[in-house]
Amino acid sequence: MEKVKLTALASCAGCAAKLDPGELARVLRPLNDLFNPVDYPALIIGLNLPDDAAVYRLNEEQAIISTVDFFPPVVDDPYAYGAIAAANALSDVYAMGGTPLFAINLVAYPDGLGIETLTEILRGGGEKVRESGAVIAGGHTITDKEPKYGMAVTGIVKPGEAYTKGGALAGDALVLTKPLGTGAITTALKQQIADPIHVDGAVASMMRLNQAAAETVRRYRVHAMTDITGYGLIGHGHEMAHLSLVDFEISFSALHWLPGALDYAERGIIPGGKGRNQAYYREWVHMQTTLRPHEEDLLYDPQTSGGLLIALPPDDASGYVAEMVAQGEIAFIIGRVIPGTGNLHINA
Repeated sequence: MEKVKLTALASCAGCAAKLDPGELARVLRPLNDLFNPVDYPALIIGLNLPDDAAVYRLNEEQAIISTVDFFPPVVDDPYAYGAIAAANALSDVYAMGGTPLFAINLVAYPDGLGIETLTEILRGGGEKVRESGAVIAGGHTITDKEPKYGMAVTGIVKPGEAYTKGGALAGDALVLTKPLGTGAITTALKQQIADPIHVDGAVASMMRLNQAAAETVRRYRVHAMTDITGYGLIGHGHEMAHLSLVDFEISFSALHWLPGALDYAERGIIPGGKGRNQAYYREWVHMQTTLRPHEEDLLYDPQTSGGLLIALPPDDASGYVAEMVAQGEIAFIIGRVIPGTGNLHINA
């Protein structure tokens, strides 16, 4: 029997599953009014300080990290889809400097798709959670017109040691730990024109845990950190710069791209989420060089299970990159932090 093409079942495969950032801010406004942070002193990071995960202090030595993420299929292989979704959900805990403890599966699944496919999705997610050292402790399933999968993940960190998006300092270097371009490649897959070699490269990157990157960086002076996902490099970079009250200078030539990403983008194969990201974030972007249209598009390309973006002193950045490379991991310096108010300056 022919294998089911999961991306054909997902109405927004290849697009950003996230809400428009402006709409999201309006949706959350009533919740911010309901939960005044003054009334919840144990909530170290919540809605009032938007970050990759919530952090709740239990005592002087322990704080809980809580996060959730799920999305429709971005690849056709069920096992890979499950592993990518798990790596993506776990990434928020790593971005906060924490250690994952356990995960809860979240499943929406169509009637008639076949239990074997769902079994492989859950196996992929389960093996990735086991690789992280955490455990799957349960889950919830519903029927839906298209498959969706992800996890709610709980982690732990010492209060005061959680990394946040705010805190980058002028003079810091900016390090990224994965190449970019997953949105363009998965969109090409959705359109059935992707080279299998390019898909394999993107899948390997998306399945790669941010665990080694996060654990290694603990030995350095991290000032701010986030992971690059649905709002793209520009969106998540702006969040860091804005919350840190600084500007970022990013060198386009220093960025690393997954094989095939630039080619697909040049052919106009780019996720719909790129347009939403660009419409919202471009007012904070200042082009200091002339890029080709597809190159600029890729700066807004929604990523799935992307790398960590880290601000740390230049000497620490160089040492961190060297240590990561020596481990067979990926890390590269893409720019620097300068005084400012949340703008991104794109240089050659």
